[in-house]
Amino acid sequence: QVQLVESGGGLVEPGGSLRLSCAASGIRFSIYTMGWYRQAPGKQRELVATITSGPRTNYADSVKGRFTISRDNVKNTVYLQMNSLKPEDTAVYYCNAEYPFTRTRSWGQGTQVTVSS
Repeated sequence: QVQLVESGGGLVEPGGSLRLSCAASGIRFSIYTMGWYRQAPGKQRELVATITSGPRTNYADSVKGRFTISRDNVKNTVYLQMNSLKPEDTAVYYCNAEYPFTRTRSWGQGTQVTVSS
């Protein structure tokens, strides 16, 4: 049973920081590509960042230099450190686990991030 449990969402002022966590179970975590996606009201879901087993990272242009994705293969947890937050970062953020050979994907429940003064 694949399970992705997210935490760390909330309300933050523009320019502030927030760290999201996603604890994974039911998978061989170390070989999975992990990622964070987000969906704002009226918008399509978009990729924020991914990290492979390598670990190689990939970021959306809109968050480069501000967000950092990382993983801890001992704790089976992926993180998203978000700095210099902007109102346009407001969205529901979803954790994703992807098996690299079949591209099978699993999703977390989503956590709300609101950037507002």
